[in-house]
Amino acid sequence: MSHAKQVSLATFESEVLESSMPVVVDFYADWCAPCRMLGPVLDRVSTAFDGRAKIVKVNIDQEPALAQQFNVSSIPTLAFVLRGEVVAQSAGMPSESELSAVVQQMVDLN
Repeated sequence: MSHAKQVSLATFESEVLESSMPVVVDFYADWCAPCRMLGPVLDRVSTAFDGRAKIVKVNIDQEPALAQQFNVSSIPTLAFVLRGEVVAQSAGMPSESELSAVVQQMVDLN
């Protein structure tokens, strides 16, 4: 079971854009093998930054409008949101240390 909260178009604004802490948005699909491999990495980073940053998941098959809004052309794609603004976006599977470093930078800027 993932630590990351599932968000939809209906909850995206309150969970991500209005969040008082930095947010990593994981755009994924259930059928995507790299997305499934990234899950445990996201869970560990989520645990490490608990209370300082949060990780949410958007299923692109269920929320195509959000995927389109963020120009997601391949998955997994991670969007890094700070104070309601996307400050970075990456496609593919980052290492745990790379992901932690980016989240730490966002925490430091917040």
